[in-house]
Amino acid sequence: MQQAHSPDLAIPTFDDVLAAQKRLAGRAVRTPLLFSPVLSDRLDARVYLKPECLQRTGSFKFRGAWNAVDALGRQAAAGIVACSSGNHAQGVAEAARIAGIPAVIVMPEDAPLLKRQRTARSGARIVLYDRVAEDRDAIAQRIAEEEGLAFIHPFNNPMVIAGQGTAGLEIAEDCHALGIELDVVLVPCSGGGLAAGTALSVTERFPRAAVYTAEPQNFDDYRRSLSAGAPVRNA
Repeated sequence: MQQAHSPDLAIPTFDDVLAAQKRLAGRAVRTPLLFSPVLSDRLDARVYLKPECLQRTGSFKFRGAWNAVDALGRQAAAGIVACSSGNHAQGVAEAARIAGIPAVIVMPEDAPLLKRQRTARSGARIVLYDRVAEDRDAIAQRIAEEEGLAFIHPFNNPMVIAGQGTAGLEIAEDCHALGIELDVVLVPCSGGGLAAGTALSVTERFPRAAVYTAEPQNFDDYRRSLSAGAPVRNA
């Protein structure tokens, strides 16, 4: 089994993001950077949006999924397993379909039906679990060990982070092409893979840029975890 979230794994570098960009060429959509007149007027600043809803499978998750699958190469020949409530599930399932390998996705029983259907449509086998009583990572690890599959964690994986970082790299490249001095980037944050990859790539090109994470009110487990110095879950 290929470990995908061992604490011994190396921290991704900017070179990893550049390598991910090459792997994703022709696979992922290079989404545009769009100027928002409404937000710009409201905030008295030039505000641009990166619409990853236009990305393959509908979210940025395909970037990290494909990069991780392609980086594994022959180590993923027997197939891959992942755990997700929806977006990473769809990204991994689609990446596996393109690579021509089997995929098993561990999803909560209460995952949106549409996301389950789209994941299955890409050919993945879905294993449901009770998110209250069961540990999805443990289930995925057990399946990986029993079936000889590679486990691709949704965010605690350097190749996933590097893949997500290509979104930030595109932002930096587009800002440079437009003559924009990028000063602030807001990134939605759940597990932190997109935020980490974006910070890595944006600050490489714009060292003075500040990268902030954004979370829903009352579901700010990332902020509370940083304050506590240990992982804290939302109730």
